[in-house]
Amino acid sequence: MAWKITLSNGIHLPQVALHCDARKRVDLSFISHAHFDHIGSHRHVVCTEGTSRLLRGRLKGEREETVLAFEQAHTLANGAAEVKLFAAGHVLGSAQLWVRHEEESLLYTGDFKLRPGLTAERCATPRADVLIMETTFGLRRYVMPPTEEVAASMVAFCRAALSEGVTPVLWAYSLGKSQEVLALLAEAELPVMMHAASVAMTRVYESLGMTFPAYREFDAANVAGHVVIGPPQGAWLEGVAKRRTAMVSGWALDSGAIYRYGCDAAFALSDHADFPDLLKFVEAVQPKRVYTVHGFAREFAATLRARGVEAWALGMENQLELGLGI
Repeated sequence: MAWKITLSNGIHLPQVALHCDARKRVDLSFISHAHFDHIGSHRHVVCTEGTSRLLRGRLKGEREETVLAFEQAHTLANGAAEVKLFAAGHVLGSAQLWVRHEEESLLYTGDFKLRPGLTAERCATPRADVLIMETTFGLRRYVMPPTEEVAASMVAFCRAALSEGVTPVLWAYSLGKSQEVLALLAEAELPVMMHAASVAMTRVYESLGMTFPAYREFDAANVAGHVVIGPPQGAWLEGVAKRRTAMVSGWALDSGAIYRYGCDAAFALSDHADFPDLLKFVEAVQPKRVYTVHGFAREFAATLRARGVEAWALGMENQLELGLGI
């Protein structure tokens, strides 16, 4: 059987009447995790308990939910396929979708990360015949530094600012990155304030069993002496006159990142797989065919073909390499 796969309103698998991470409303969509660019107001969704809880705070409206534990087998209501969810390591509750239809299996990663984190389940690498994978950092230059080194640099940045009477602000998205940064600061025992959106997501994490060092909701009038964690930019920081800002993102590896983000420092901490982990993931899954999406999809597909793996950038023109016998 040949899978039919289209990059239309997320990933569409018409043979099993299922979308993956659709943004516009559909009858049935798998939601890999609760970041805004992966969710929509669908009639029925398939997700993990963690994603379901996080969705309640981010997506209004009623919906039917099929909530699955990791590796729990489930047959879609239309009977077209068996599905399982596997941990993706991206944020708490994030999942990959494994689908079997007519004896051929397919794995859709959504956003994923092989490197272990403090606030997400460890990424799984199930075998599959066909792999659809995100390739955000699909170029050789994207190799993340050891997390412990990044954490030490963040702590040093915060302590230096506080010693000078300046408020250190770590820009981190409210879901996933804020919680990881908070956890990484635990041993430093620094007083922390968090933006209200980050607090809301952290409380959901806590309801799912995660523990964190003490933190308070951001209060500009009493911010002195605190490290602040919250989303990039925004008017919410206007009340903090003396501040030193740092972006926490894998894109900190790019030269000029501090100018791109308008900050004083940038720390390379990502919840996506870097280039070496993308390669390791393909080696572990051992697919017969790979489709790449997002980021450097075309370039990473070419890298895989050079390694003897059939790979195509989904929804893009793929320029095939010519082997010249010279």
